[in-house]
Amino acid sequence: MTGRTSLPRTRPAALLLTLLAACATLLGPAAGASAAADYRYWSFWKGGADGWAYQQVGPAGNVPADGAVDGWRFVLSPDGGQDAPRPGPAADFAAICRGTAPSGGHKRVAVVLDFGTAQDAPGGEQPPAARTSCASVPTAANSAEVLAAVAAPLRYDSGALLCAIAGYPHAGCGDQVAAGSNSGAKGGGSDGGPSLGLLAGAGAVVLLGAGAVWQARRRRTR
Repeated sequence: MTGRTSLPRTRPAALLLTLLAACATLLGPAAGASAAADYRYWSFWKGGADGWAYQQVGPAGNVPADGAVDGWRFVLSPDGGQDAPRPGPAADFAAICRGTAPSGGHKRVAVVLDFGTAQDAPGGEQPPAARTSCASVPTAANSAEVLAAVAAPLRYDSGALLCAIAGYPHAGCGDQVAAGSNSGAKGGGSDGGPSLGLLAGAGAVVLLGAGAVWQARRRRTR
């Protein structure tokens, strides 16, 4: 036989594994994206000489000293921690509490409230402007009591999770939001899952692979 170039034989199992790996590559990132989520919540911070540090305990478990600064920031972020956006106003106790005189049996705690951005807000709500207050509270008061003294009304859920400060937001509590989406946005946005075209393409790869395996087996049986 002349004029024909022989092609190397590909083992059917190896070919199918390669094609399945290609499908996994196509679908893997989309599947991971669909699982990602952000949360809306009030993050709690401690002010100091170096700026803001994320509080490792809740407000009921934290008893600030006289001269401390408690910071709060409403955020749309992954499930909490050091990477959440910090309060915008500075943690400046002297500036915040300069108009509040010391009192026997009481301590002064500066409080910074940052209601976040319009992108952080639940649909239909507008965040108030950031503000600061100086709380004069009994020496043994915890940060929840400090907050109640200057930022009522507060709203908690049945599990004692702080949901709203100074009445914001009006509803919801630690709501989960698909990453990259905004509940206030309208239109037919994607939920982050695999698109129809991507699924169709992956299906075509599998069908082609099955056909190739069948052809390889047919040649081997001749």
